[in-house]
Amino acid sequence: MSSEIRDINLAEAGEKKIEWVKRNCDLLRTLEEDFSKTKPFAGKKVALSVHLEAKTAYLCKVLAAGGAEMYVTGSNPLSTQDDVAAALVKAGLEVHAWYGSTPEEYDRHIRAVLTPGPNIIIDDGGDLVHMMHTELTDLIPGVIGGCEETTTGIIRLLAMDRAGDLKFPMVLVNNADCKHLFDNRYGTGQSVWDGINRTTNLIVAGKRVVVAGYGWCGKGVAMRAKGLGARVIVTEIDPVKAIEAVMDGFDVMPMNEAAKVGDFFVTVTGCDKVIDEEDFAVMKDGAILCNAGHFDCEIDMAGLKKIAVESKEMRHNIMGYKLPTGQWINVIAEGRLVNLAAGDGHPAEIMDMSFAIQALSAKYLVEHEGKLDKMIIDVPREVDHEVAVRKLDFLGKKIDTLTEEQIAYLNKSIV
Repeated sequence: MSSEIRDINLAEAGEKKIEWVKRNCDLLRTLEEDFSKTKPFAGKKVALSVHLEAKTAYLCKVLAAGGAEMYVTGSNPLSTQDDVAAALVKAGLEVHAWYGSTPEEYDRHIRAVLTPGPNIIIDDGGDLVHMMHTELTDLIPGVIGGCEETTTGIIRLLAMDRAGDLKFPMVLVNNADCKHLFDNRYGTGQSVWDGINRTTNLIVAGKRVVVAGYGWCGKGVAMRAKGLGARVIVTEIDPVKAIEAVMDGFDVMPMNEAAKVGDFFVTVTGCDKVIDEEDFAVMKDGAILCNAGHFDCEIDMAGLKKIAVESKEMRHNIMGYKLPTGQWINVIAEGRLVNLAAGDGHPAEIMDMSFAIQALSAKYLVEHEGKLDKMIIDVPREVDHEVAVRKLDFLGKKIDTLTEEQIAYLNKSIV
């Protein structure tokens, strides 16, 4: 099957983006060198669905350097960059993706990368795994296992595992320390505000920012909003996280109360209808809404469109919806991932760590083919440790090590 992309003539621009990423991804660059020699994925087919921009493209090239036969698509219709897709095709990889794909085209692209019969799946949100288990079950015996990149995908995997429906091992990449502590917090924190700021061109200082969800991503969004001078309100369903938000210096209240006072709203929960019709009705005129969770269901766009009496594009990538009471509600990027649908995603150095975890987890699956007795697999501690040690070295930092005497002391049963 040949690739299905928008325009191969865009490849040169995409190559420049990928080369810039490579220059700033020390971990992936060393893995590419290692994999080129050891070929850990020789003879293996890898189906990958991750936001298709330059960092993802470089991960694909690293895996290909390791001998993988790559089949690539994007995990969100508005995050695919057509020039990057073209660059991968020019490099010899099979790609099925383009910006702004319809739901039907998106499904076709997902199916296309699975049809060759993957041995390894690298997923972001769970769409590859879902289609394998519902429409392409005859291909499951050929799957060694897979890796899941994000919180939303892990939620889906855990539900499948509880129901006994998950048929091959999946590594929870998002749960690795070198992923969620840095990617989710610092990566999401910066990239969300990159997307908001470049799209709105409005001041954040002095505004009230409502952050829905105080997981690692929410912490990062709130921290960066505070750094920009905003007064931050957190909404939560978990009392422990709510207390944490209070002690971090933020206000906490239910969404329907926060809706009355917020200027910017960012959803980061992995749940649906976090902001609904009741919330829209009490919002200020000119309120700006965006989503940083994987799927475009956190803001109830169907409900907003239903009650709106008028809609129009207010600025590129911002749609305004006028309510019967007269106020305008503005939504960035149709409620899809704001940091990718309205920006370039996480910084390269952050994704360097996350994608190093991905690559090494995929290698772990190949090395342990047929030996894993569980369907839900944590990233091995040694993988997390290796990435941290390499990253610290690239940062030019040194740390202490325990002496033999200290190790003996810590291992005593009675001190």
